[in-house]
Amino acid sequence: MNVEIDFLDETNSVTEKEEKLIRDLITIGLKKEQVEEDCEISITFVSNDKIQEINREYRGKDKPTDVISFALEEGDEEEIIMGAPETRVLGDIIISIEKTKEQAEEYGHSFERELGFLAVHGLLHLLGYDHGTEQEEKEMFSKQESILEEYGLKR
Repeated sequence: MNVEIDFLDETNSVTEKEEKLIRDLITIGLKKEQVEEDCEISITFVSNDKIQEINREYRGKDKPTDVISFALEEGDEEEIIMGAPETRVLGDIIISIEKTKEQAEEYGHSFERELGFLAVHGLLHLLGYDHGTEQEEKEMFSKQESILEEYGLKR
């Protein structure tokens, strides 16, 4: 499995070290979820104003949020064209850097821990997980913590 992550930093504030952190966490998450195909993900870092605009337009919520994911896959079947393996395009993750900083301070842990948490949270949404019910939330949050712990990123 090879994963291609396209980073776009509209805030000009995310370091190469932080991008590597996210890349490593995404790779661990994909392995834990037994994703074997080559994958592509886009991750964009934005301001609170930008994520509020996206949240309003796509979710009908006129407030900034921490992370929004747009999965490009629908359904469970994969298509293989003419027998050639295709890169699995999982979708887009958008993270508010301002919200990441606010929440890291609020929860009393590092910016890197919060950034990693949000990236993993977004990845799991791309893979079809949700937290609409108590059971779904328990499953998704357990997977998040497992990925973060394997990397060594603790609260």
